[in-house]
Amino acid sequence: MQKLFRIVSILVISIFATASLAACAATTTESNEITVVVHDSAVISDALLNDFKEQTGNTVTIIRGGDAGAMTNKLVLTKDEPIADAVYGIDNTFAGVAVDNNLIDGELTAINYGDVCMNYDRLWFSKREQAAPANIAELVEPQFNGLTVVQNPNTSSSGLSFLAATVAVFGEDRYKQYWQQLKDNNVKVTAGWEDAYFTDFSGSSGKGDYPIVLSYSSSPAAEVREDGLSQTEALLDSCYRQTEFAGVLNKAKNKAGAEEFVQFLLSNSFQSSLAESMYVYPIVEGISLPEAWEQFAPVTERPVGGNLDLNANRELWLKEWSDIFAD
Repeated sequence: MQKLFRIVSILVISIFATASLAACAATTTESNEITVVVHDSAVISDALLNDFKEQTGNTVTIIRGGDAGAMTNKLVLTKDEPIADAVYGIDNTFAGVAVDNNLIDGELTAINYGDVCMNYDRLWFSKREQAAPANIAELVEPQFNGLTVVQNPNTSSSGLSFLAATVAVFGEDRYKQYWQQLKDNNVKVTAGWEDAYFTDFSGSSGKGDYPIVLSYSSSPAAEVREDGLSQTEALLDSCYRQTEFAGVLNKAKNKAGAEEFVQFLLSNSFQSSLAESMYVYPIVEGISLPEAWEQFAPVTERPVGGNLDLNANRELWLKEWSDIFAD
């Protein structure tokens, strides 16, 4: 799988990103309008879009395609008449789908990354004088019955990351047993990350009913309180490294403009916005991160599942998951 993607050289980016944008800006295109499809959690500020317009002359229209999985599936269904010129947010769990269906003109370019893992609400457990889970194996124990919300791997990239993590942690002989135990322990499965985190999770602004949620190792940095402590904590024992990509869609109406936009996502101005706007890590090295990230948003030292052939096994694993969680 790794041969399918171009992980952009950081040194080259640092030296040539600005020059590349300037060169692209000089290219004549039939249109100065670019449509970019992104997943629902993507944040690209108006200020950044205005900067891009000033540099290139292109106006960007953003459309949202759902979670990364749903967005990728939508692009497959519309590939003969694409809904956009460029896409941002296809991740490594669904990139194989994009490649197999010839969605991308050229190569996918890595933009940011994060570690998908379970988070829990420290305050919820503290108030009840109950021990929080120490690892994902404990989520199937009786004391955590009905307390966990995850995302559907069929529609959610974070959900598919969790699926891959469980295969890696429990192995070929136990992962389906673990999924069945999760279901028997009344885990809730949502379509996407936003619903799970901002509606169902008790440790977010949504103040939901579930104190354990599938999210990211960086999520606790978003929940730092006035006392300087985070209300939440991530379980770092079983995180799956998620890398998000951008690319020009085949049959794009404004290919040149789409190429310029992908390069803009590698610029220092956009890369510097990622931590605070999307709580993900920039792919470009040397970008400053918020001070709280060192304590509350650590990069996982040993992510799991990197050796799995997700593209080859996706359909089988998704069918097995769906069979278990069918009702």
